[in-house]
Amino acid sequence: MGTAPGAPWVLATRSDGKLRELRALFACEGIAVVDLREVGIDESPEEEGLECHETFEENALAKARWFRRRAGNRIVIADDSGLEVPALGNVPGVRSKRWSGRRELDGRALEAANNALLIERLAGVSARGARFVCAAAWCGPRGDVVALGEVEGVIVEAPSGAEGFGYDPHFHALELGMTLGDADVALKQAVSHRGRAFRALVARLRADGAI
Repeated sequence: MGTAPGAPWVLATRSDGKLRELRALFACEGIAVVDLREVGIDESPEEEGLECHETFEENALAKARWFRRRAGNRIVIADDSGLEVPALGNVPGVRSKRWSGRRELDGRALEAANNALLIERLAGVSARGARFVCAAAWCGPRGDVVALGEVEGVIVEAPSGAEGFGYDPHFHALELGMTLGDADVALKQAVSHRGRAFRALVARLRADGAI
């Protein structure tokens, strides 16, 4: 497959875990990408307020549009993703990143606090089905495009694996027969919500002649 014309697309995320997965995915698609640091976009306090909407689609589009303005109208791709647990009323949902409310934490420490709250809320709950949902957004000269991806699983009490990030060690993916924390990048991409969303996004853009 050929590379996308013009400048590389900008990956609008500060997450090292997402960058690792998305770089591999777009390399397979033959599309050149760069991250925010590579295009000189320093982190801003405003970024914390971008994911203020009630759907993954709205949040992904808000990020893509905001960073496109910051990136001098280059093509930007962004996503919003999260965990939905039906037994808990589909929370944490769009609040997955900071569900624990621990604003003083970041990175692995924040992930640990979120996971601790998840297991606490599921204490005594037998129905532990869950799904990861991702909305992938593309913002470019032809307007905006959004695609969705999901993966079904079960929340397990004891974490397993160090390959993923976020809730991955507690999410046993039914299609893989293991947690996403145990799956390497290539294996995870095959079934993950993020992999499915971005592959669907690229397919739509190709079908529309945008790339």
